[in-house]
Amino acid sequence: MRPVPRWALLSSGCAPVVLIGGWTIAALLEGPAYDPARQTISVLAAYGAAGFWVMTAALATLGVCHLVTAWGLHPAALPGRVALGAGGVAAFVVALLPPPSSGGSLRHGSAVAVGFALLAVWPVLAADRGGAAPWGLRPVPSFTATALMVASAAWFMIEMYQDGADGVAERLVTALQSLWPFVVVASCLRHPQREGPSR
Repeated sequence: MRPVPRWALLSSGCAPVVLIGGWTIAALLEGPAYDPARQTISVLAAYGAAGFWVMTAALATLGVCHLVTAWGLHPAALPGRVALGAGGVAAFVVALLPPPSSGGSLRHGSAVAVGFALLAVWPVLAADRGGAAPWGLRPVPSFTATALMVASAAWFMIEMYQDGADGVAERLVTALQSLWPFVVVASCLRHPQREGPSR
């Protein structure tokens, strides 16, 4: 029996599709006034935005996807599974605490920051150092994934303070964070299972 159920491939695969599809549709509904290169995803989820309901639903669904994936990802170390699931809860909280139509929101920003942090560290926390782990749970790929997520999150913070390409940087980090669970689940499903001891 496979250690990762096949439905985890569906939940993890839906995460990037829902997120990217959500911000794409919400941006189209917002029209030319919205600049995806310079404006964040949160602008699309703000009260009064034309695509508010689309982006809110996408964030909530993303959270559910991460929770379901964490539940099924049995080969991952428990701290990593907990961090991934908690990142899903954070995404759900972000959906429940949309920012106002103008200005910032400490509650929304705090939920986003917690979500970014949890989803950045979960690959390292989930790594299996036993030597026979699926590729996505080995130390080098796990550390690399976390390093890329941390670097892209740092870039996002820099762009935000410089009033630069906030939207591009945020989309990069969120796309990486939503895609990595799918990579891990796929590698687990492709990993050959050990046979039990012969008698």
